[in-house]
Amino acid sequence: MSRRLARQTALQILFEIDVGKNEAETALTFRLSEVTLEPRDSDFVRRVVLGVGEHIKELDQIIDTFAKDWRTDRMSNVDRNILRFAIFEICFMKEIDVKISINEAVELAKKFSDSASPKFINGILGAVVASLGDVVNDKES
Repeated sequence: MSRRLARQTALQILFEIDVGKNEAETALTFRLSEVTLEPRDSDFVRRVVLGVGEHIKELDQIIDTFAKDWRTDRMSNVDRNILRFAIFEICFMKEIDVKISINEAVELAKKFSDSASPKFINGILGAVVASLGDVVNDKES
């Protein structure tokens, strides 16, 4: 459960940065002071938030490629940040199984977005993983 709480916390911070235009360090410091996480989970949150920030243009290009008829700037703020987060995990966090990244993204969508979002998120992430092919398979080895 602690990793799920860490993911929820990371999503909230990404949302605050995206919508509230807050600085990453400020949002991280505030949100992490409001929640009780194990040190490794706090490190996970920090890694995800800073990593998404560092790779945001690449992540948005990937999303735009696979979100048919949707641009990231027209998506719901929650869905956009769930996708950024999950694609960052898939592409840059080799220690996390791809299936876990997808499942957790779908669970976040069920909790924080509308009823159509889990299917939308799952479809985009499935297409991303399929397109990565050997890269993802090498990661799982």
